[in-house]
Amino acid sequence: MTVLREFERLEAAGLWRASPDAQRRDVIISVGDATLTITDMQDRVLAHWSLAAVERANPGVFPALFHPDGDPGEQLEIPQDETTMLEAIEKVRTAIERARPHPGRLRVVSIFGSLALVALLVVFGLPGLMQNHAVKVVPEIKTKAIGQALLGRIERVSGQACATPEASPILAKLAARTDVRQLVIMRSGVASSLHLPGGIVLLNRSLVEDFEDPAVAAGAVLAERARAHLHDPLAELLEVGGFLASFRLLTTGELTRETLDRYSETVLAAPRPVLPDDLLLAEFARAAIPSTPYAYALDVTGETTLGLIEADPMAGRALEPVLNDRDWVQLQNICG
Repeated sequence: MTVLREFERLEAAGLWRASPDAQRRDVIISVGDATLTITDMQDRVLAHWSLAAVERANPGVFPALFHPDGDPGEQLEIPQDETTMLEAIEKVRTAIERARPHPGRLRVVSIFGSLALVALLVVFGLPGLMQNHAVKVVPEIKTKAIGQALLGRIERVSGQACATPEASPILAKLAARTDVRQLVIMRSGVASSLHLPGGIVLLNRSLVEDFEDPAVAAGAVLAERARAHLHDPLAELLEVGGFLASFRLLTTGELTRETLDRYSETVLAAPRPVLPDDLLLAEFARAAIPSTPYAYALDVTGETTLGLIEADPMAGRALEPVLNDRDWVQLQNICG
């Protein structure tokens, strides 16, 4: 979106609190790729807010108070003299709002569609029908906002994701190579990897710190892409949330904090589903990344991952490195 590129790297000072009883902190706010990043004075990332889900608590009053949609306890205060940042936030939010379907029309369609679906549920007892419909009709920008909100709920349990200014463009490069929207390195909480709605893939820090070959981390991302092809992450979220979560998403476009927390607790505690070799090998072939390093990372003996080793689609071929040595070393130090 042009308006997002226009305000990239814009920064301003402000005050931030994580919860109503937390002390306010001096922070630096910056506008990025569809997100508002909040960092402390030592350049440590404190929070990422999706611009699609930023709400202003006091329109027309200063200092301006903002909070993430559905979480008024977390608050960002921007003084009146930061006019450029305030104008940028409003301009970006307006552009995102215009890009959404017409609210009145969407509301009418949602109501009639929901009534029809409720009738089907009552008559035929097909709870999966509403979930499948929700996954298909939810706009992409809302799916991305759900993924960002879910990441925020996970970070409250696992701690803030690792981030450095040097590593951010490298993560973006690895995300582009593996064809996902965003990569996030987690200090803890995520056992190995996890695919969130909106194309966000979480990787445990061990996948970059414990291996010399970036093809291991890339392989974990490709495995999450393969799992997402088998079962959409938003569908998994709605399965945990149940019928009411699907109904609420269809009628209001929102999910409750309780639904997000329940899903976080469930998915972080469960092992990741095992994938058939042919599906995973197809992902490695598409990305032109060797599967052998990832196979040995899963099993150092190679006994249980022999299929990924023997049928490596890149075996014997001249390959472009997933990342150059300098970028890989920078990424390995992302958690400090």
